[in-house]
Amino acid sequence: MNKFTHFLGIDISKEYFDAVIILEGKKELNNHNQFANNAKGIRELRKWLKEFNATSVNTLVCLEHTGMYGKLVIKHLISYEFSLWVEMSLKIIRSIGLQRGKNDKVDAFRIAYYAMKNQEEAVIYKAPRKVVEKIKTLLSVRDKLIQYRGSLSRHTNELKSFDPELYKLAVKHQNNTIKGIATDLKSIEKQLDLLIKEDEILNTIYTQVSSVPGVGKITTLTLICFTNEFSMYATPRQLACYTGVAPFEYTSGKSIKGKPRVNNMANKKLKKLLHMCALTAATYDPELKVYYQRKVEESKNKLLVLNNVRNKLIHRICACIKENRVYKIREVA
Repeated sequence: MNKFTHFLGIDISKEYFDAVIILEGKKELNNHNQFANNAKGIRELRKWLKEFNATSVNTLVCLEHTGMYGKLVIKHLISYEFSLWVEMSLKIIRSIGLQRGKNDKVDAFRIAYYAMKNQEEAVIYKAPRKVVEKIKTLLSVRDKLIQYRGSLSRHTNELKSFDPELYKLAVKHQNNTIKGIATDLKSIEKQLDLLIKEDEILNTIYTQVSSVPGVGKITTLTLICFTNEFSMYATPRQLACYTGVAPFEYTSGKSIKGKPRVNNMANKKLKKLLHMCALTAATYDPELKVYYQRKVEESKNKLLVLNNVRNKLIHRICACIKENRVYKIREVA
């Protein structure tokens, strides 16, 4: 890790972003400016940084996850070879402690101060490849289409029981929409298959992960997107923690002796997908089926056992990626 002397905190919104730069050891001398969230604003940011001799070599840039609003800033700063740290907002807030008041300037300062205080723990951002960005976008659109189709169907089905006449009217005017959604979903599936097939690296990772019994196409692609092709997590434990599978101790002195439990700070989408994978694996994978049935017969909580199955799936996936191989099903005696 480089020894940085300048720490730039950026708080991003849709139309503009606030920037605060702190020089090492001079927390009280922070400098603030605001720029438009466009290419011109980023060029102005670079000119402003030169006033403090802040270069890509001596400056650590830190910002929060802000979805699409941060894409332009991240793209340009990476092209200028700045060291970029994209951190969870909750982690920044909790690390600073009790705070009073909030505005964009204050938020930018807190982010810069967090970067200076925790620079040894900085995880330098690695931009995902274009093909991964495309898959992530397609998966997002797919989720929204499925949710909308489900919403339409639920409302109509409720009418069927209470007012058949209104039910027929609703069906008449939404059938074309539902058919259109089905067509779009099929088109997305074909596009996803094409992207996997055309990219050798992606195809290899996809083949390895999906070879694990119970892990399907959507779960595999979602894991690839959220882990940036499994480059963000060095161990299965880290990935299990991120997906809300790893249990943590909950004790304090003699009075608090709670059972180990998973933390609520997790990727809820991946956690849900892995739960469905665990249900499938516990039903159809010979080894995990025996394991699940044995633990249940021992009066273990079913959800606890399923969480253990999820953990086993994560370890299998990570082993396949690390050893560059597909999963081999073991024979159960």
